[in-house]
Amino acid sequence: MTALQGEEKGMTKERFAELRSRLMTRLEHNREMSDEEIRLAISDFLQETDIYVRLSEREQVQNELFNSVRRLDILQELIDDDSVTEIMVNGTQGIFLERSGVLKRWDKCFDRREKLEDIVQQIAAGCNRTANETEAIVDARLDNGARVNIVMPPVALNGPIITIRRFPDRAITIEELIEWNSITEEAALFLKDLVVAGYNIFISGGTGSGKTTFLNALSNYIPKDERIVTIEDNAELQIRNVPNLVRLEARRANAEGEHEITIRDLIRASLRMRPDRIVVGEVRGEEAIDMLQAMNTGHDGSLSTGHANSPGDMLSRLETLILLGSGALPIQAVRRQIASGIDVLVHLSRMRDRSRKVLEILEVDGYDITSGEILTHSLYEFTEDGEAADGSVLGALRMTGKLKNRGKLNRAGIKEMEK
Repeated sequence: MTALQGEEKGMTKERFAELRSRLMTRLEHNREMSDEEIRLAISDFLQETDIYVRLSEREQVQNELFNSVRRLDILQELIDDDSVTEIMVNGTQGIFLERSGVLKRWDKCFDRREKLEDIVQQIAAGCNRTANETEAIVDARLDNGARVNIVMPPVALNGPIITIRRFPDRAITIEELIEWNSITEEAALFLKDLVVAGYNIFISGGTGSGKTTFLNALSNYIPKDERIVTIEDNAELQIRNVPNLVRLEARRANAEGEHEITIRDLIRASLRMRPDRIVVGEVRGEEAIDMLQAMNTGHDGSLSTGHANSPGDMLSRLETLILLGSGALPIQAVRRQIASGIDVLVHLSRMRDRSRKVLEILEVDGYDITSGEILTHSLYEFTEDGEAADGSVLGALRMTGKLKNRGKLNRAGIKEMEK
């Protein structure tokens, strides 16, 4: 049942469907109309139609008709809602959303599979991509930067599946993360000094742990007079107030399997763009070897993220990804690349109370020839102090060690971290 079905004699689902059908017939030969022209046409249509629309419902009906014709139908309401961070469409069987960390079912859904498929095609076409039985898994984004994943039948057994992760309209700052107890002020200032000094920082965490948000926050500590190149599969980063900023986005192959541009291609191209910093949105494949080679060839201060359940798991996963991209490279050489390329690992997690916190900051000390292992030591670690009455996790990110490699700090003239 839609929001227009509130009263028995009000706008029912059937009446709305009939209105939409008649409107689409009227607009069939006017596909080049602007949004404003569409709205005027809808207003004229409602005044002329013999289907009764209450005055109190008219504005809502107009908006829903416009969304169904020009935008993303019932999903548009959720996309425009700043409090909604995730939208999950399970075919025509239901829509779920996440608001303030809580997952719940929405009271609206698509009543026709054809309409849902229209929305899928609209999203895919907006990114010059195709979603069908042949290309059943598609990554895309909306105009507002929201990340979209689409899975089509026959892979998806219960109809087209759409997952939309909506990011804030503006970048979250470190100050806000401190206010939300995601990180302490002391640890934030420590990371700020590391970013300014040009340490290579890798952010790890599970799905929904806030890696992209944290990467955005750290990126805004990069000195504004530097040249930054960002490389992403789907453009999500929101680096602000940097005049010399280059944004690169990967491109899928066309229907003939041609003209693909991968993250690896972009990293290699970026090395010829005279970057001071390279920011890779997320490393999830063979591009790991190219990113580490960039970090090892004079591009200090580079930042990236990756999926893992712990810092140790992230190092192991990077090993696997590098081996995938480098062929028969010995494991010792792979570990040397990682140890010399990454200076600091920051691990985030989503807690049981749905809050997102920095759980650990550790330094990569190097490669131990005797054991054949990458050496690390903890700098900050989150320790729990119990739970509040409302179930929220109590605790803080506390210093557990001192930074050993202070060379970049010294060259940058940063001395405050002696304490």
